Amino acid sequence: MMKKKPSAREKSWPSSSSTVAREEKTEWEMRPGGMLVQKRTAKTEPVTCNLRLRIAYGALRYEICVSSMATFGEVKKVLSGETGLQVDEQRLVYRGKERENGDYLDVCGVKDRSKVVLIQDPASIERRFIQMRLNAKIQTAHRSIYNVAVQLDQLADQVSAIEKSISNGVKVPEVQITTLIEMLMRQAIKLESISAEGDASAQKKLQGKRVQKCVEKLDQLKVTNANMKPVVVTTKWETFDNPPSSTTWELFD
Repeated sequence: MMKKKPSAREKSWPSSSSTVAREEKTEWEMRPGGMLVQKRTAKTEPVTCNLRLRIAYGALRYEICVSSMATFGEVKKVLSGETGLQVDEQRLVYRGKERENGDYLDVCGVKDRSKVVLIQDPASIERRFIQMRLNAKIQTAHRSIYNVAVQLDQLADQVSAIEKSISNGVKVPEVQITTLIEMLMRQAIKLESISAEGDASAQKKLQGKRVQKCVEKLDQLKVTNANMKPVVVTTKWETFDNPPSSTTWELFD
C-alpha cells in the first residue's frame, strides 16, 4: 500500500504539543492600565527606540529625547535638568490626563513628537515662596549685622586711642568716654532689633560680645582717668632790661 506524503503546508505547521510548550515558556506581565503583555526580559526586549517629546511649560517650550519604554517618572528626571524643578514638583499631563510616575510612555500611547504639558505642583510653589522669603530674611539679617560690625570697628579704634592716652598719663575729658559708651549702646540696641537665625544668629552674638567688651573697657578707663591728676604746664618768661635813659638823639634839619 502506498503512503501519502505530507504536503508542504502540513510540514510548516507545528504540532499542537510544540505550540503548548511554547506558550508555557512565554511569561506575561500586567502593565499599567490593566493591559496583559509579554514580559520584557533581557533576551526578548526589543531594540530601544528614542522618542522626541515636546514639553510645554507655561510660555516655555522644551524638546527632550527619551526611550519609548521609559516612564513618566523618568521623563521628570530629564526635565529636572532643563527646568530646575525637582521630580516631586512636577506634574505631567498627556491627552488631558495627569500621568503617574510609574506610567509607561508606550502604554499611554505616547508617540514621537508627542506634546506633554508640564505643570508645577501648587504646593511646591508655596514652598518655594516661603523659602525665598526665608532667604531674603537671612540676607537682610547678615547685611544689618555687617553694618553694625563696621561701626564697631570704628568705635573700637576710638577706645584704643583713649586707652593709649591714659596709659601715657594723659587725662582725657570725661565727656569723651561717656559719649563713646552711649554710641556703643546704640549699636547694642540695633543688634537686639535684628531677627537672626542659624549662622546670622552666631554673628549677632559675636558682635554683641564685642560691644560688651568695649563698654567694660571704657568703664575701667573712666575710673582710672578720674583718679589721674591733670598735668599743669608752666611757662617761664624771659625778661629784658630797659634801654638806658641817657640815650642822646640827634636831630637832622
